[in-house]
Amino acid sequence: MTDHLRFPIGQYEAPAKPDAETIAAWIDDIARLPQQVRTAVQGADAAQLDTPYRPGGWTVRQVVHHMADSHMNSFIRFKLALTEEVPVIKPYREERWAELPDTRQAPVALSLALLDALHERWVLLLRGLSDEELAREFQHPDSGIIRMDQNIGLYAWHGRHHLAHIRLITG
Repeated sequence: MTDHLRFPIGQYEAPAKPDAETIAAWIDDIARLPQQVRTAVQGADAAQLDTPYRPGGWTVRQVVHHMADSHMNSFIRFKLALTEEVPVIKPYREERWAELPDTRQAPVALSLALLDALHERWVLLLRGLSDEELAREFQHPDSGIIRMDQNIGLYAWHGRHHLAHIRLITG
């Protein structure tokens, strides 16, 4: 497996302290993602939706549903970090979620609609955060302490990363 297929836009590298311009650009990426995913799968037939983007990888359908699952989890983590003092968040087994019947079989339109609504709420939240709120943190049991501002960058990258996976199949 080549790194190009696994990480078509490269791996995420978090800046130590992102500036306001960088954070705003990341939030813009998050705002644009639902329409970009919708455009990327528009016209894809069932065979394309059920084609893995790399050997041993998820299908396009699984990737679309994974983005909805992952971004829902992230949205909740942001809200926990904003309302609790360094909460310990619950990780989830994304590789197992990707094998559940809804992820393997549901029409992508369901997760596209979910991404539309979720990202609209998420962007409203993110654009309203103060510098102090952006510096708040949560604790991931595996990854340690994560700052809100750095997590915005991670999820902007996450969306672009999986969008690139989809485009490997749909063009």
